[in-house]
Amino acid sequence: MGLFEDEFYSTKPSRRSARVRQSGRHPYRGLALMVAAALIVGSGTTLLVTRQLAPKSSPLVITEANNPRPTATPDPDSDPVVEAVSRVQTAVVSVITTDVKEDLVQNGGMGSGVIFKKEDGKALVVTNNHVIETGNTYEVVLADGTHREAKLVGSDAYTDLAVLSMKDDGIKTVAEFGDSDKLRVGETAIAIGNPLGLSFSHTITKGIISSKQQTIPVYLGQNGDVRWEMEVIQTDAPINHGNSGGALINLKGQVIGINSMKISDTGVEGLGFAIPANSAKPVLDTLVKEGKIKRPKMGIYSEDLQPFTIDFDVLKLPKSVTKGVVVTDVADPAKSAGLVAKDVIVQLDQQEIDSTMELRKYLFYKKKIGDKLDVTFYREGKKEKVTLTLSELD
Repeated sequence: MGLFEDEFYSTKPSRRSARVRQSGRHPYRGLALMVAAALIVGSGTTLLVTRQLAPKSSPLVITEANNPRPTATPDPDSDPVVEAVSRVQTAVVSVITTDVKEDLVQNGGMGSGVIFKKEDGKALVVTNNHVIETGNTYEVVLADGTHREAKLVGSDAYTDLAVLSMKDDGIKTVAEFGDSDKLRVGETAIAIGNPLGLSFSHTITKGIISSKQQTIPVYLGQNGDVRWEMEVIQTDAPINHGNSGGALINLKGQVIGINSMKISDTGVEGLGFAIPANSAKPVLDTLVKEGKIKRPKMGIYSEDLQPFTIDFDVLKLPKSVTKGVVVTDVADPAKSAGLVAKDVIVQLDQQEIDSTMELRKYLFYKKKIGDKLDVTFYREGKKEKVTLTLSELD
C-alpha cells in the first residue's frame, strides 16, 4: 500500500471525526496544507493523488481582435506542437502566493496561471484555488520574467478555481478556451507551467488525452471533513509540483483544461488530471462578476448511515432502512424547520438520498438559494417530513 501527501485536497476522511459537515458553520478558512490522502483503485491497490503546488522558489469568449492569429502561410515543415505552444505560451504565467501577517512572511507557495481575459485595464488570470488559498498576497511573473502585483478577484474550493487580476500593460496574448466536450481519447495534450518553481518556468510537456472524464474523490477543509467529487480530464502529459493552475492545450493552441493534480505512487506514471475548460468557463465568469460561487445550504452536519459506524438500536430504525444520512448537529434553516440530531434523512423532495455526497450534489445541482426543500426522515423509528427554505452557504 502506498501513501502520498496531498497538500490541498484529501481523499482520506478526517482522523478527528467521521462527521461530515454538509453545510452551515464551516470551521475552516482554507484547505489543509499537508494531509495524507489515498485513492483506492483496482484490487487492493492504493494510489496517491497530489496537488501540484511548488514550494516558493463577461463570458469567456476570446475574439480574434483580442488574440490575433498569425496570417502567414504555415511552414509545411513546422512541428504542430511548436505552433500550438507559440500561440499560448506567453499567456501562461507563474503565480507566487505569500502569507503575510503583521509584516512577517509566514509561508508561501508557487503555482501556474493562464491569462484568459482583458477588460477595464486589467488582465485576468485563472489558477487553482489551492495555489492561492495558502496566503493573502499574490504576485504574477510573466513569460518575460516581469513581476507584477496581483489581487484576488474570487475563488472556489469545490471547483478548485480562482481568478487574479493585474494591470494589463504590455499584455498581448490572451488564451483562447477550446471545447473540452469535443475531446477525443488519444488526441495530443500539451501541458505548460512552471514545475518546481521559476527555474523551470514555461516548461512544455506532451502526452495524450487518456480519458475525457474521470471522477476523483477529494476531501475539503482543514481537517478533511467535507467530501466532494471532481470531474476531470485524465492525461499522461507529465505534470509536476508547480504545474497547478497551468494550461493543458490542444494542437490548436486552445486551453482545454486547467492542470490541477496527479496520482503519485511507486510504479505509477502518466496519471495527471485537469479541470475541463467547459466546466471552468462558467465558474470563472461568475467569479469575475460576483467574487464567489453562491450555493444553497440546509444547515446540517451529517454522516452516512453505515452499519459499522451507526448504532441502529439508538436510532431505532426499521430494519428495512439501511441507507441514508444521519444528522449529527443542526443549524438554521434546518434547525428552525424542526430537524434535530439523530434524524435520518432518506429523501429530498422526490429524490432518494443514500449518502452525504448525494445530499450535497442534489442541493448544489438541483436547488437554489431561497428554494423550498421537502426533507423526509426517520425519528425514533417514525417516518416524518418537514419543509425548509434553503439559505446561502457561507
